[in-house]
Amino acid sequence: MCPGSVESSSAAAAGKSVCVMDAAGPLGHALVDRLLRRGYTVHAATYARDGEEGAAAAALLGHLSCAADACRHRLKLFRADPFDYHAIADAVRGCAGVFCMFNTPDDQAQCDESTVETEVRAAHNVLEACAQTDAMERVVFTSSVTAVVWSGAGAGVGAHREEVADERSWSDLAFCRKFKLWHALAKTLSEKTAWALAMDRGVDMVAINAGLLLAAPGLGLTAAHPYLKGAPDMYDGGVLATVDVGFLADAHVAAYESPTAYGRYLCFSNAVCRPEDAVKLAQMLSPAAPRSPPPSDELKVIPQRIQGKKLNKLMLEFASGVYGELD
Repeated sequence: MCPGSVESSSAAAAGKSVCVMDAAGPLGHALVDRLLRRGYTVHAATYARDGEEGAAAAALLGHLSCAADACRHRLKLFRADPFDYHAIADAVRGCAGVFCMFNTPDDQAQCDESTVETEVRAAHNVLEACAQTDAMERVVFTSSVTAVVWSGAGAGVGAHREEVADERSWSDLAFCRKFKLWHALAKTLSEKTAWALAMDRGVDMVAINAGLLLAAPGLGLTAAHPYLKGAPDMYDGGVLATVDVGFLADAHVAAYESPTAYGRYLCFSNAVCRPEDAVKLAQMLSPAAPRSPPPSDELKVIPQRIQGKKLNKLMLEFASGVYGELD
């Protein structure tokens, strides 16, 4: 056993199996690691193409921390397909919880109308499989801030909202289609699909609407990421938000384990509202970006028009040990 590999077990995890789907990306890796350390048996399902299952499994195992690696006997690997209901049902069978996420393409050229269809089908199949699983207690569905911030003409055009965006806000589908905001459209439609099915089938679901995921350096985040289409408008509207992978994973665990968690939660670590924040993000996306804002923008501060008070309250409850403690 590795030094420091004592499991940070949770009473909520006792004897329970949970499924992480898709477990192939940075958030999936972080969630599998945390859940293993908390004592869960984890079904890690990846949407790997034929012949790529080995690479996906190796990547997941390579990202396990020393402590989680010592718990590998509680890790079960599955291959799933967003269009294959039976494969999804096999992965979630016997699970008390499912963490459902879909890793969108890394660039705008690959994120198109077919991505929207794939995410909607995946959401439908996962929620239907969960509804047919007797042991199911809760689904945590990963959505996006882009499903929140793009308004129609009646509430301020685009990201320039008249009201502060929160968990009650939804992106306007017609607006997203008109301007080919495929990431926003995919996340909005897939989340709406999941909510409709959850309510119809009586599935307890919580959604995490995440900001732009900032994972480990070198993982290929560029300005071409589909989340960032319309980024200048999001910045000017005060709704451009980012999230660290560790905080996002912790938010998922809290949303699953808290008996009082409900509805949607906006999850972001930072709202990009100051020129220096914008420069820092631009540098992460491209080392060739300017290292300082233009002189005319040095004192420009954009009013923040997005808030995550609901999630902050939930995380404070976990930090205080009301429902348990996060790692």
